[in-house]
Amino acid sequence: MHFVRAGRGAPALIFVHGFACTHEDWHAQLAHFQRTHEVVACDLRGHGRTPARQYECSIEHYGGDVAALVNNLEFARCVLIGHSMGCRVVLEAARLIADKVAGIVLVDGSRNAARDPEGAEAAARATIDQHGYAPFAEMLFRRMFFKPSAQADAIVARAVKTSADFGPILWPRITRWDGGRMDAAFDALRAPVLAIQSTTRNAELKRAPLKAGDTSPWLDYLRSRGAKVEIVPDTGHFTQLEAPETVNRLITQFLQNSGT
Repeated sequence: MHFVRAGRGAPALIFVHGFACTHEDWHAQLAHFQRTHEVVACDLRGHGRTPARQYECSIEHYGGDVAALVNNLEFARCVLIGHSMGCRVVLEAARLIADKVAGIVLVDGSRNAARDPEGAEAAARATIDQHGYAPFAEMLFRRMFFKPSAQADAIVARAVKTSADFGPILWPRITRWDGGRMDAAFDALRAPVLAIQSTTRNAELKRAPLKAGDTSPWLDYLRSRGAKVEIVPDTGHFTQLEAPETVNRLITQFLQNSGT
C-alpha cells in the first residue's frame, strides 16, 4: 500500500480517501496537522499508486489494510479519519484494532442500504449495468459538486478514468457492506465519533447541500449511534477540499474535547 507520512506527535492521524479518489484529497489536512501530529494518508488498493486485482477491492479488504498499516507503523493510539467510502473503511478498520483507536472522524459519509445486503448489492449492480459504468461514474461524481470549477472537473475526470477496472465491482460491494456490516462496525466501536457532514443524498444518488439545523436518515442514524454531528453548510461532497479551514477546525476541536 502506498502512503505518505509526515509530522510528529500523538495520536497519529490516519486519513482514508473515498471511492475512486486518492490520498491527495487530504493535502490541506496533511499540511495543517503535521505541525502538531504524525499524519499518514494512504492510497487504497486500486487507487492512486496502490495496485490491485478486482477481487481485492472491497471494504473488508480495505479495512484490513488500514488496520495492518496502523500495526506495521507501530502506532499505540491513532485517530482514523475517512471521507465518503473511506468512512466505511475506517469503521471496518476500527473493528479490527479497537484497542488502538482513540477516535473516528467521518467526513460526508452515507449509507447506500440499511438491510438486505445481497439484494442491495444486486440492485446497485443493475443500476450500473443500466447506465454503463462510465456514464454512471460521471453522473455520480458530477452530483458531488454544486458549483462548476476546474477542481471539480479534474476530480470527475480522475474518477471516471481511474476506476474503470474496479468501480463496477467495488460500488455494489460498498452497498453490500452498508446493508450487512455497518451496524456491526458501529456496535464494535469504543471510541468517540465525529461526523462532519455537508450533503445529503437520496435513493437516486442525487445530492443536496445541508444547512444548519437540517437532518437526514443518515444523520439520524449517526446520532442514534452516539456520534457528534457537525454540519458544514452550502458545501459540496468534498468537504475537506471545499471548506478545509472548517474541517481542520472541527477535527482540532474533536481532538481537544475527546482528550486524544
